[in-house]
Amino acid sequence: MAVWDKNLLWSFMFLLAGAVGQTVIYPLTSTCAVRESTVTLACTFTPWKSFKEGKKNIPLKIARVRWCKKHLICQGGTPSVFDSNSTNNDPRYQYLGDMKTNCTLQIRDVQQGDNATFRFRMRADHPEGHFTNTTGVTVRVDDGLKIRIIRSSDDKKLSRGETVTLLCASVCTFHQLEVTWFKDGHALSETGPSLHLSPLTAEDSGNYTCALKKNMKTLSEPYSLQVEAGAGGNPPLIAGVVFVVLLAVIALILFIIKRKLRAAGGETELKHPGNLYSNIQKQEDQQETSRAVEDVSYASFHFTQKKQESRHVGEGEDVIYSTVTS
Repeated sequence: MAVWDKNLLWSFMFLLAGAVGQTVIYPLTSTCAVRESTVTLACTFTPWKSFKEGKKNIPLKIARVRWCKKHLICQGGTPSVFDSNSTNNDPRYQYLGDMKTNCTLQIRDVQQGDNATFRFRMRADHPEGHFTNTTGVTVRVDDGLKIRIIRSSDDKKLSRGETVTLLCASVCTFHQLEVTWFKDGHALSETGPSLHLSPLTAEDSGNYTCALKKNMKTLSEPYSLQVEAGAGGNPPLIAGVVFVVLLAVIALILFIIKRKLRAAGGETELKHPGNLYSNIQKQEDQQETSRAVEDVSYASFHFTQKKQESRHVGEGEDVIYSTVTS
């Protein structure tokens, strides 16, 4: 009896643990989506790894996953928006999960017919592993006619050099919206729900609007953005301007000093003309003296040379006369 009670207790504990371990979790059980936008239904699941059949421990493996709309159990022949065993799934419904733990579903180009409750079901290779969380995720579809712009900063005044982000949102949500941004009526290249402006300049001032990319009837009210002159700006540009101005001032000062020095030199020559004449006369006298010295040196050299030649001639005549006498 004691052995039977013990086996029964272990079997009960195993089943309890298995029941607790097999789960499907939806972080959000309800969400809102703008028509023609994209919404993601987050989902995780934990399947049984095995189950007890008598004394045998039979392993389990997930063989199929499904997402159904407007059905409590999502089993049998129930139409599904996604079926891992099907090759004819609607491309608007993208399964972002796997066969292990992730069961996230993404709905693109949301339509009014998606205004419903979606449920996930996992199917194992044995009926004991099948499970559906009947809570599901309820999607509420909004027509998106109430689009508005929200600013990331609450500061009323914006100065040059600061950063600001504008959000295009509906009363439902601003996530995953494909929108068109306008500034003063001209379309911008940004298509996401957020418009990031950094660093702000005076050119960013203007009226901004946004609308769903596929529905221009959802155009928001204009949002006025005014950028005031502040301490921000472009530091390299300012430094460059200061540097150029400084060079110009230095060049002007040097030019003025040079002109004053030239003017001072002219006044000195006009005030003392005698000194100027005296200097010229001195230079001429020095040149004449130099020429006289050169003439004297030449005459002395010429005279010496003549004298030596006369001496040599006299000596020759004496020799000749002596020879004749002999």
